Amino acid sequence: MTLALPARAKLNLDLEVLGCRADGFHEVRTRLQSIDLHDLLLLSPADRTTITMSGLGMKTAAENSVLKSHAALERAAGRELPTRFLLHKRIPPGSGLGGASSDAAAALRGLAQIHNVKADLAAIAAAVGADVAFFLDGGAALAESRGERLTRLRPESSWFAIAWPGIELSTPAVYRAWDEVGGEPPNALRRAAAHVDGRVDDFARRLGPAWQMTGSGSAFFRVCPSPDAARKATAMLDCWTAVARALGPWG
Repeated sequence: MTLALPARAKLNLDLEVLGCRADGFHEVRTRLQSIDLHDLLLLSPADRTTITMSGLGMKTAAENSVLKSHAALERAAGRELPTRFLLHKRIPPGSGLGGASSDAAAALRGLAQIHNVKADLAAIAAAVGADVAFFLDGGAALAESRGERLTRLRPESSWFAIAWPGIELSTPAVYRAWDEVGGEPPNALRRAAAHVDGRVDDFARRLGPAWQMTGSGSAFFRVCPSPDAARKATAMLDCWTAVARALGPWG
């Protein structure tokens, strides 16, 4: 049995950072919207756990969020869950599009299915990473606290043009920069991302004011009324681009 799951990306339609918490993390408030851009994760039972990766931003196995979810679910199940993973990356790394978190959520959903594990996936997801719980169901949500406290919202009906300058930003580094420089709407991490890497400012200037950064960067998006408008918005850009539509929940 092989199970194939899309691990879909997200956009932060807005993002506030409310301050630093006692545990060192940051309190946020952000509207998340899933989109149809996705990685692809294939899972099958095996004699031992292995992972093969292809596509954008391949990482070493030790750093991979899929294996982090696998280890967390094994602990919750109290048994080994030997699995063969094939992960094809289409979501740019370090872009603020949520690829690693979505991969982690897809792994939890897939592992529970192929190994018949009954567990509180939402609690496990929140422990794996702040955005992972959102990706268990997708759609649209207001995310608060570290990002794991979710209030479901009505999904957008928009199309989006997306542009990524090829700059891989570290989320912890961007939040540390926020502690120094702060931020403002619509994305309070925008200034911090440019503080970490000044090329973010250069990229934003080339795109123009209609574009907005997602998450901790470095990808930007533009809301468009149609796929044709989104394609037109990306046609002249000399960087990685995508056209994506908003999605409702899949959980």
